[in-house]
Amino acid sequence: MTEVALQAVDLVRRIEGDVSHTLVNGIDLAVNKGEFVAITGPSGSGKSSLLYLLGLLDAPSEGEVMICGQPTSKLSESERADVRLTKCGFVFQFHFLLPEFTSLDNVLLPMRAAGVMAEGEMRKRGLALLDSLGLAEHANKRPNQLSGGQRQRVAIARALANRPEIIVADEPTGALDTKSTEQVFSILRDIADNGQTVIVVTHDPALAARADRRVHIVDGKIAEITERGGAELVSPSIAPCEISHA
Repeated sequence: MTEVALQAVDLVRRIEGDVSHTLVNGIDLAVNKGEFVAITGPSGSGKSSLLYLLGLLDAPSEGEVMICGQPTSKLSESERADVRLTKCGFVFQFHFLLPEFTSLDNVLLPMRAAGVMAEGEMRKRGLALLDSLGLAEHANKRPNQLSGGQRQRVAIARALANRPEIIVADEPTGALDTKSTEQVFSILRDIADNGQTVIVVTHDPALAARADRRVHIVDGKIAEITERGGAELVSPSIAPCEISHA
């Protein structure tokens, strides 16, 4: 039986005003543990809005987001922030590294915010993450001393710092050259192959085709779901996993 890492249930996000605008319109989606899912769709289709809801960076107007079986709609903002910090890692099109900090210090930020490790343990993990991404010699460099691909790999190391079960990435290769795009995507693919869940918004059909599933969004709704190789998806039996507070 497959474990579900994240699930959207009848998810709706609308912007209220003189004219209401619906960004996400009744989406149901279950993402399994260790699965790599690519969200695609035309500009303005709602794919990034959906990703922000799944990562608890935004709150739905209606519906529910379940993180490892835990409903999140009734959590306080501090509780939502705690789930984001411990259960989700974020990678964006622009790295959002703090320019005054070294690569290592940027990676240490989420660990320091979580406050569960001693300083020496955090630094050891941070250095190990940078080394695993080919950045050991850049640990003491600041973002302006790195290439675009190197900065994005530092951002991935930061996303992995607290051992999150879910990585969400919004166009993580959108600002990179071809070589760096391949490096970053291969890293994300390896992360999923090693058991963490990865959800990526991308405009690149070649990259999306290498995900386990492609979820195509049009006008805030799921228009099509295909598995790698283009076959129509048959949903497996699913059971929620448990959140560990250890």
